[in-house]
Amino acid sequence: MDHRFVGGDMDGHAMGNLLILAMTESAGDLVRALDEIASLLGAEGRVLPATRDAVQLTGSSTGGELVSGQVAVSGRSDLCRVAVEPAGAEASPEAVEAIIEAHQIVLGPGSLYTSVLAATAVPGIAEAVRRSSAQLVYVCNLRPQPGETTGYGVSAHVDALHRHGLEPDVVLYDPAAIGSAAGVDPAVPATLATPGGRAHEPDLLGAALASLIEP
Repeated sequence: MDHRFVGGDMDGHAMGNLLILAMTESAGDLVRALDEIASLLGAEGRVLPATRDAVQLTGSSTGGELVSGQVAVSGRSDLCRVAVEPAGAEASPEAVEAIIEAHQIVLGPGSLYTSVLAATAVPGIAEAVRRSSAQLVYVCNLRPQPGETTGYGVSAHVDALHRHGLEPDVVLYDPAAIGSAAGVDPAVPATLATPGGRAHEPDLLGAALASLIEP
C-alpha cells in the first residue's frame, strides 16, 4: 500500500491511493471502499474520512495571505489558520458518530496544519469533537516540521489548536525530543520516541494514551 511507482505516467503515485480511488469508483462510496480495503488487509479498527466531498485545503498566513492546496500550505512558516473549500463540506455521518461515541479522541501525531488540523477543518468534525464527552488528547510532534511549524515548541502547537477552537484535556509530549511544555496545562511528559527520536514508538505511545483514561 505504501509502494510508490517510479517513472512513466504513474511516477510518484502511491499504490494505496490508487486502490482507494479504484475501490471508491467500484463501490460507489468512499466509506464502503475503505471498509472493504480494511477487510482485505485484515486491519484492526476502522478508517473513516472527514468528508465524502471533494475539498481543497486552504491556509491563512499571519499577514492575511491565503494559500490553497496541501503542498502550498505545508510550505508556509507563517500559518495562522487552515480551512477547507467549499466551506459547506458535509462531515461524514459515520465519522461524527464515532467521535461522539468515543471514550478518548486523539489528535496527532502528524503534520499540525496539513494533517491534524486539516481533518478538523471540516466544520462538522470540529463541532463533533467539541460536543463529545470523550477525553481529548493532543499528541505533540517530536520536533518542529520544516516550513509548516518551523520554530514551534509545545506551547505553539497548542496555541494553533486553540485558534481552531480545539481545547485538549491533555497534551502528551516527549520532553527528551521537543523540550519543555512550560505554560501548557495540563501537559503530561512521557518517553514516546524510538531510539534516535525520529518517530513515535507505537507501543510506548499506546501505553501512554491508555494510562490517561480513568479506570
